[in-house]
Amino acid sequence: MTGIIDSHFHIWRQADLPWLLGPMQPRIFGPYEPIRRDYPVAEYLADCRPCGVTQAVYVQANWAPARHLDEVAFVSQASDDSGFPIAIVAYADMLAEDVRPQLDALAQNPRVRGVRMQLHWHENPLYRFASGADLCRNPLLQANIGRLAGYGFSFDLQVFAPQMAGAAELAAACPEVTFVLQHAGMLEDLSTDGVAQWRDGMAALAARPNIVSKLSGLGTFLRRNDPAQIAFVVTDTLALFGAERCLFGSNFPIEKLWTSYPELIGAHRAAVPEGAVDAVFSQTARRVYRLAQP
Repeated sequence: MTGIIDSHFHIWRQADLPWLLGPMQPRIFGPYEPIRRDYPVAEYLADCRPCGVTQAVYVQANWAPARHLDEVAFVSQASDDSGFPIAIVAYADMLAEDVRPQLDALAQNPRVRGVRMQLHWHENPLYRFASGADLCRNPLLQANIGRLAGYGFSFDLQVFAPQMAGAAELAAACPEVTFVLQHAGMLEDLSTDGVAQWRDGMAALAARPNIVSKLSGLGTFLRRNDPAQIAFVVTDTLALFGAERCLFGSNFPIEKLWTSYPELIGAHRAAVPEGAVDAVFSQTARRVYRLAQP
């Protein structure tokens, strides 16, 4: 296997992130006191480089929306200072009347490869983020996401299983945009019915050729590194999407709440068949996020 590409990580200064300041807030990954601090690029590299990571994709970490360009500048500077190649998935408000001025500004930075605006909504308020359950069907949001194609930007798509039918409609409405499903669809209900709903939703998403799936964040709801659960989700996702449409992401430092980078890589590596390793750990991310050979 060539060098690993981590397709989903964060770095930050605590002072820049409203949710890391003040009182603890409900988050889908549970209590997060150990990461209510700076997580600089040097610490991330100390975590990932011994495991063979040679490139990475930073995903927006919910700075104040008005500071989304400051976030891009911060990550770009970290990449420059460290000499480590980092691509960026930035924030843009896809419910703006016309998102193109935001995209024009983002496009000035050559590291920006895509956009994420989190759309996940859940009946459980602890898991709720978006303003509504059905934003994927919102005509304004669909129009703005469709505009990403003109910039060569992908869209990192974050939804729960009950939202997947609408997400499939969104992908169908924007056929020129590549959608990157976050965390393999965020399976949180492990009941028989819950798993069946997730599988049905994942099949609907996999039927859209412009959707790929990140194998990331698989400890979010268990709040532990569980090799058996990772193997289950990875196996099902690979069967639906194929290795050429799956990519590994660490979700660090969130996953650092309960595991180390070597343990996380080990669990994912054990779950991926030998013939799929190059695609999952490097080739898909290189293609989707347009990464240069190191």
